[in-house]
Amino acid sequence: MMAAGDQAATKLLIEGRPGSGKTTAAGRVVELLRGAGVPVGGFLTRELRKGRGRVAFEIETLDGERAILAHVELDGPPRVGKYGVDLHAFEELALPAISDPGERVLVIDELGRMELASERFRDRVSDLFDRDLRLAATVHAHRHPFTDRLKRRADVELLRVTKRGRDSLPEEVADRLAPGRGRPGPSR
Repeated sequence: MMAAGDQAATKLLIEGRPGSGKTTAAGRVVELLRGAGVPVGGFLTRELRKGRGRVAFEIETLDGERAILAHVELDGPPRVGKYGVDLHAFEELALPAISDPGERVLVIDELGRMELASERFRDRVSDLFDRDLRLAATVHAHRHPFTDRLKRRADVELLRVTKRGRDSLPEEVADRLAPGRGRPGPSR
């Protein structure tokens, strides 16, 4: 297995519509990388449901810290649809989770309207994309000036979550972020 410092920078955007499986794919990428002994940092954003309805979104760092990102009962500002967004709680967890990645692969779920309401978060993400590192971020399929710029970068590869390919996508992403992932080489 190559040392992390020997691997070329890889920047992947995993694009999909709401409910397409972006968070599931990101979580599986984290599992695959961790299973191969690859250090991983970042966060996942999960929906919280009450009965059949979605009522909130929670951020969970890969170190296990959690906070409510947005909730139908929060006033905001900002507001995204029916949700008030708690930018302070988001920034308190998200910014440290993606700071100073060192040799870690970063997984950021997600670059969506709620998260992008934070100027500090947008600045940090811009800085990360300008650095020589390995990262994957999920991104909405909707147009947004910030994510549209990232999608046009020459050093970024855009992968789309599709019904046909969503089961194999996590393996593909993990392989691109950590080639070999500790798999045994050919017998000699």
